[in-house]
Amino acid sequence: MNLSVDPAFCELLTGSYSRLVGESLIPPEHDNQNAARWLYEAAPFCLLAHNTATDPIFIYANKMAQACFEYSWEELTSLPSSLSAEEVNREERRRLLDLVKRNGFATGYRGLRIAKSGRRFWIEDVTVWQLVDAQGVLRGQAAIYRRWRDA
Repeated sequence: MNLSVDPAFCELLTGSYSRLVGESLIPPEHDNQNAARWLYEAAPFCLLAHNTATDPIFIYANKMAQACFEYSWEELTSLPSSLSAEEVNREERRRLLDLVKRNGFATGYRGLRIAKSGRRFWIEDVTVWQLVDAQGVLRGQAAIYRRWRDA
């Protein structure tokens, strides 16, 4: 299923973020009719999400994140999210995700990532949060970052 502009998935992303972080992902001028499209196509930040599998798979990556990682939608949404970091950096990434599981979210993270081409880049001032639906069911985790630079 393609979640790129799915309104229900948009609500999961934005609702979880708002409840846990206490801020809105969507500027007030974007109403519910175009929020999913804006997040996917025009948001000035990278937004990714993965599922709850033992080795989570990306289920969402907006256009900005796809460009940053140099993958198409189809490629990224079939990629285990652990492969976004090189093996030497995966333990640090795992510790962050464990912290998010315990606390609901974490902010201020900085980590080294790798693009499809092998280009290494830093993601900075990252916020990661639990994707929890209206019934309280955990659906995955999401991350947003507004700054990145080549390593």
